[in-house]
Amino acid sequence: MSRIFLFALTAALNPTLLTATTVMLLLPNPKRLMIGYLAGAYTTGVIVGVAIVEWLHGSGAVTTTKKTVSPGIDLALGAIALIAAFVIRSGRVARAKETRREKRGDTPKKQPRWQEAMSHGTPRTTYLIGLLLSFPGASYLASLTEISRQNFGTAVDVLVIIAVNVVMLVLLEVPLIAFAVAPERTPVAIDRFKGWIARHGARALTIALAVIGLALILRGVLSIATS
Repeated sequence: MSRIFLFALTAALNPTLLTATTVMLLLPNPKRLMIGYLAGAYTTGVIVGVAIVEWLHGSGAVTTTKKTVSPGIDLALGAIALIAAFVIRSGRVARAKETRREKRGDTPKKQPRWQEAMSHGTPRTTYLIGLLLSFPGASYLASLTEISRQNFGTAVDVLVIIAVNVVMLVLLEVPLIAFAVAPERTPVAIDRFKGWIARHGARALTIALAVIGLALILRGVLSIATS
């Protein structure tokens, strides 16, 4: 169970969600806009999550071949996580971004269409944007795979998937609650958090990926050793 929410926490490190939250906080009626986005994100996350978990159950990838496939999945996902951690730690990602920035020169970066739509939108608009921008990433898929292995049953699967989505969308939920409680101080706090992510986000993500990768590889090795 702990791995399920560990992957969910990794999925929560979502730059698009952080950007969307910051944009909405600076617009009129930010609470309504954020509620619309949150509803759209939940709709996509839960529906797609349930569909994937049910498909994994039906495919037999988890039940009928668990002893042979499960360690392989653990080792593969663990290796991918460690490689990603190494790449981020080595600074290659940062250098690639700097290279692209130098190639663009002084040309201002074009604002994404979803940001333009959001800046002139309504809760209905942000609902559609949340719906479209919340399809599963690698970490959410890994979390869904762990859920399917537990064989909880359909009702519990749905509840766990909802809980995972609550964790994944924490970057939106926390400022939404905070904005309702302290509407004047919340935008300032968001700007500070964004600055912290800019300074320390790569290191935090590296550590998270390394821990997840080592845990998965250890689990895979132990599964092979005890099979």
